[in-house]
Amino acid sequence: AIAGAGEVAPGDDKPSAFRGNAAAPDGVSHLVRAYAVLDGTSGIDPTDLEDRALGAWGAMVARVGRALRGFAHPRALRVLPWDVQFAHHARDLVHHIDDADTAVLVTRTLDRWADHVVPRLPALRAQVIHGDLTVDNALADTSGRPCGVVDFGDMSHSTLVADIASTLCSLTAGRDGDELFRAARLVLDGYRAVTPLDDDELDVVVDAWMARNAAAVAISSWRVAEGLEDPGYTAGFRASAAAQLRVAADVDPVDLAALAHGPRRRRSSRPLAARRDDAFGTAIEPLSYRTPVRPVTAEGCWIVDADGRRLLDMYNNVPCVGHGHPRVVEAIHRQARRLNVNMRYLHETSIELAERLVATCPSSLDTVLYVNSGTEANDLAWRLATMATGNRGGLCTSFAYHGISPTMALFSPETLRPDADLDFVATWDPPDTCRGLHTGTEGFAEALESLDERGLGLAATILDGVLQSDGVHVLDPAYVQELVARTHAAGGLWIADEVQGGHGRTGAMWSFERFGIEPDIVTLGKPMGNGHPVAAVICRRELAERFAADTVFFSTFGGNPVSAAAAVAVLDVLDDEQVLARTATAGHALRAGLATIDDPRIGHVRGVGLANGVEIVADGGAPDRAEASRIKEALRDLGVLVGTTGPHANVLKIRPPLAFTAAEVPIVVDALAAALAR
Repeated sequence: AIAGAGEVAPGDDKPSAFRGNAAAPDGVSHLVRAYAVLDGTSGIDPTDLEDRALGAWGAMVARVGRALRGFAHPRALRVLPWDVQFAHHARDLVHHIDDADTAVLVTRTLDRWADHVVPRLPALRAQVIHGDLTVDNALADTSGRPCGVVDFGDMSHSTLVADIASTLCSLTAGRDGDELFRAARLVLDGYRAVTPLDDDELDVVVDAWMARNAAAVAISSWRVAEGLEDPGYTAGFRASAAAQLRVAADVDPVDLAALAHGPRRRRSSRPLAARRDDAFGTAIEPLSYRTPVRPVTAEGCWIVDADGRRLLDMYNNVPCVGHGHPRVVEAIHRQARRLNVNMRYLHETSIELAERLVATCPSSLDTVLYVNSGTEANDLAWRLATMATGNRGGLCTSFAYHGISPTMALFSPETLRPDADLDFVATWDPPDTCRGLHTGTEGFAEALESLDERGLGLAATILDGVLQSDGVHVLDPAYVQELVARTHAAGGLWIADEVQGGHGRTGAMWSFERFGIEPDIVTLGKPMGNGHPVAAVICRRELAERFAADTVFFSTFGGNPVSAAAAVAVLDVLDDEQVLARTATAGHALRAGLATIDDPRIGHVRGVGLANGVEIVADGGAPDRAEASRIKEALRDLGVLVGTTGPHANVLKIRPPLAFTAAEVPIVVDALAAALAR
């Protein structure tokens, strides 16, 4: 019973705290701070915690940290021995540890902390943190989940990983081997569900955890030796910390950080390329270069390989607005944390994306269907065409690539044997702008006639507007217009495959725009999500309605909110960075620069926007596949990545991310000149 005068903390019938003077039964007055009873249990056994409870503790630590974000106080800037950012100070106390093996472990851990992690701490996020959210300083409900915090005595200004480290020491106590790290990852999952961790933080969180254990052993041993602490009180704590250090000591330091991400993985001494061969066999396309590129990070139009070398990426058109564009990365991250469902549910981003895509097309193209890849988009477009026309024949260029499905493989002669049976597909040779061949539409007419002879009728013609696989040729608009007219006259539909040429590659939003045509169907893929798998078909409403009369269309992942968020972000970047104009300027500068190289092996420089080809020829102008391959390899050695393409694989394929600008042109030109000089 408390009798006295004081201040009652806010609250009516159930005050949370009482502060002031109080008289004891003997009449003596005391200064009193009394708190209401909180529900929950303190000092629980962490080995009793189920997996979900471990995650809940991690989330609690993050929530407390978020609540403290705006808090500041001069006294928080203190050197607290238990704060892991000062763990290396405990190195001077190691001699108090009475077990020699444990002393060695603690010394090794603290030295690693001081040498490899402390220099990185200033770059990590820091704020006032709780600093000691352990099972002794918080309450848990009957399920083991935290329901209250009862001790804020170790608050200080420190890194977020210091907050996590103390909790991991406590929550994983009594666990051994791989189970120790499994439990830690569950705690981290809970934390990251509230506050995502940066890569730099994840890289050091296991080190911070072990440094906290090491400091705890050293500090407690010193306190016991000085008579400041009861040996029995700290014995269990010190034993648990030492046991965790022994488990970590069995892990190669190189692998230690990875344990925050996933289970311990078997390390292999075999070359990665050999492991690739064993895993994937011979069906997968070979590696691009004699000395394979092993990318580790990338930004804009630059790739950094495993040796730390920067390579100018003039090859990858998938990261449309640049590798790792922050706008796209953040959009994917933000939406993935919130929600990801399918198109059976209403979601605004998927609808907004469709509306914005339609707004970039001719008014007749008013309906969007989502899929996950260019192959799926082209496959769906073919289904729409066959249902709408009732015909079964298709036309494509003679070395085209339109996908890998059973149907689209026949529209991809690039990947098939020259004598392969294309069944219901006929091909025509597009113009060879280097040699002035096939400039008329006679070949197209012959292909169309062959379908009629087989009794198939034309369902659709499909064309990649930049002829990437056929050798990157620039088509005359009048030529394409005549093909479209012949297609429609034969009862077929025109499919504009914008997987390679769309999303600004040519300096226009869609490659078909420069031909002055209006396709019946447009297919999108690769660049749409800047590397995130998302694709679409845009068509006339009546085609979709005819399709719907016979079947229902659904794709589990097509149009999901995460993919849609990525695709919307790409459109935003195209607008904000004025990418289309930049691409046109960079393309002109690139071709002009390449044209200045005086070498008979360069037979032709051509392209539009940032879809470009350099034809490599032998004496007399014949395609020179071997020399093109040698030049490609030399460019790779010089730090510039290109590919080869065309029926004879003699065209250097230059199609960088659209982050490429005129400023990088001299790098490419100088590298090609040097490669030729070799």
